[in-house]
Amino acid sequence: MTVATHAEARQPGLLPLLAETARDLFPGYFALVMATGVVSIACQLLGLRVIAIPLVGIAWVAYLMLWGLTAARVVLFPHRIAEDLSNHQRAPGFFTLVAGTCVLGTQTAVVAGAQGVASALWYLGLGLWFLVMYAFFTAVTIRARKPTLAAGINGAWLIAAVATQSIVVLKGTLGAAVPPPVEIQFLCLAFFMIGSMLYLAIIPLIFYRLTFVRLSALDFGPPYWINMGAVAITTLAGSILLLRSTTWPVLADFVPFLRGFTLFFWAAATWWIPFLIALTLWRYLIRREPLRYEPTLWGMVFPLGMYTTGTLQLSRALDLPFLAAVPAAFIHLALFAWGLTFLGLLGRIASSLLRARRHV
Repeated sequence: MTVATHAEARQPGLLPLLAETARDLFPGYFALVMATGVVSIACQLLGLRVIAIPLVGIAWVAYLMLWGLTAARVVLFPHRIAEDLSNHQRAPGFFTLVAGTCVLGTQTAVVAGAQGVASALWYLGLGLWFLVMYAFFTAVTIRARKPTLAAGINGAWLIAAVATQSIVVLKGTLGAAVPPPVEIQFLCLAFFMIGSMLYLAIIPLIFYRLTFVRLSALDFGPPYWINMGAVAITTLAGSILLLRSTTWPVLADFVPFLRGFTLFFWAAATWWIPFLIALTLWRYLIRREPLRYEPTLWGMVFPLGMYTTGTLQLSRALDLPFLAAVPAAFIHLALFAWGLTFLGLLGRIASSLLRARRHV
């Protein structure tokens, strides 16, 4: 940070507050957009349009504000970006830029019907995927001093798989009416495979860390819910590909594989839920870790909304109507979690503004 920046940060008022917020911005804050978007989509699919529509506005406001803070961070604090990118704990958060962009695109298409805007977001998300994916894995690979497995990995690493599958979900949503070119169909199939590979490569390390390395209450945070969210979005991506298999010729030969693999991932997502609930109760009730707002809580809300949407689409893709009872009940939990977390965010913003006003 330059001398001028130090002096500026000491000045009272709103601009220094924005500069401080940009400087310390959590890389994974776009999970706010992801969580809001997927809960909105779930509401739309379940007939709760009166809730789905306002969430579109909230998601767009959050998305644009976060991009503004991110741009300010790149210009004013580029060293912070570089530090975060090689940090095993914080760097996976950059994948939320990709997933947030594509989930917002899917929300915009499904709820608002703005296909053109959603299509533009798909191309942006695809470009961000290549940038973040290879910047992240290159940075953590060539880092000279690396943390231990216990200190370096958590559920946030699986956002790499979430970001990859979000590309598939958005393009599959846009391809419902008019099939995309064969090359794009093949790309979506390949991305589904890549997302599956990333999950299967990363989850053994996380499972090992949970079961064979001492776990404190502080170690188990909301990002571990991505263990479930990553397979939930893989379920959604596979279900959408199955629903498109009658009109996308590239998928025809892969239908049996997609059916089995998609059901496998849904079963895995379902298995995680009681385990994660038990660990969450252990953290907050037994270990009495105080429950307060933190940006990583959006990483808990997103999987709840994604499991709701993924299960609903799976019931349609496999023609299993009895499964629709699960999202009909689960949506209430997702909405409750989103509402509490959003209130926490508003409280954090109000507190920051009051603090800035007192210094004016």
